[in-house]
Amino acid sequence: MIIKYIDYLNIGWLMINYRRPRIRATLILVILLLISCIVKEPEEETPYIIPVVLVKYFPVKDNMIDIDVTGDWGVSLSRTRGKVDGNTLGIIAALEEGSRYHGYKDPSSKPSLDYRIVKEYEFLEPLPTVNKMGHKVPMTDYRAIINRINSRTLVEEDGVKEIWIWGYHGGTVDLWESNMSGPYGDISNSDRDPDDLPVYESTYTVYHYNYQRDVSEAVENHMHQLEAVLNHIDGRDDTSQEYWRDLLYWGKFVGSDKSHKIIEPRAGWSHYPPNGERDYDWANQEYVWTDIENWNPQGTGEKIRINSDRWGSSSLKWFIYWMQNHPGLKNGLEYKGSRLTNWWMFIGDFDSSMKLNTGLTEKK
Repeated sequence: MIIKYIDYLNIGWLMINYRRPRIRATLILVILLLISCIVKEPEEETPYIIPVVLVKYFPVKDNMIDIDVTGDWGVSLSRTRGKVDGNTLGIIAALEEGSRYHGYKDPSSKPSLDYRIVKEYEFLEPLPTVNKMGHKVPMTDYRAIINRINSRTLVEEDGVKEIWIWGYHGGTVDLWESNMSGPYGDISNSDRDPDDLPVYESTYTVYHYNYQRDVSEAVENHMHQLEAVLNHIDGRDDTSQEYWRDLLYWGKFVGSDKSHKIIEPRAGWSHYPPNGERDYDWANQEYVWTDIENWNPQGTGEKIRINSDRWGSSSLKWFIYWMQNHPGLKNGLEYKGSRLTNWWMFIGDFDSSMKLNTGLTEKK
């Protein structure tokens, strides 16, 4: 940008010293217009659009979900369809609301993520499975599902970034809450098997929901994916556990170390609020002082005294509140002389962030 300013100033100097008055006046006007375009306020940033494909598996028997197949869900097909449709809308609402930086205290904050359902598939049959070493029950065959829906076209030509599978668990099949495939590998909450999904030119993420559960459990899948991606970007995958405490995301934002427990009440992680003492401790009434609502990497943000009442002792409300404290659009934070990026870019446009080698902070 500095080079552009110098170029325009040099051109302007030549224009001003041009000997023909009329042409000189015109040229001066042109350069002033160019400068005004450069220095004007940047336009509003738009959210990252995430096209989503839904794939629903309903094993039916006489218009009822076959509980012998699902293990724990045997209600009517119509009721199950209704629950899946409602939960899908709830997931979208939670994820978009959660991407509003400090949205709980800044009404003007805009979401960084915009989810759009672009196609749906429904199969009245059991999930395809495959035997996999180390699993007591058959594993969902994700490759079979993805190949069945012509996903190469969806991902490479239509720009689909996520595929949401509605199925079941119930002890009859195994699943991954999230799974990823693409030119930059599998960064997900799975065993990161390079062969369980087809690899295309663009990255896509697969989420597997259980319609026996509710919106909160489905959103939790996304929380773990967020953690996996941000930890990867921050280098935790290649850092000795002894030094996790020093990392920007896991150490300074979460406030944890190799134990996964809260060592210092900062922002916490999906299972552990700042006052959490164990996994899933979303209803802990013990108070702690934390800078979660005024977080910065330096640890100088104002601390507040909170307990689970701050998020209604609800897992879903905790997820949304926690998400809203991740550095997002126009966060204004800095670390070691560099501005923090919008961390939702790594969910909204993973491939671009990898191509540009974008980190949690901007390049100097």
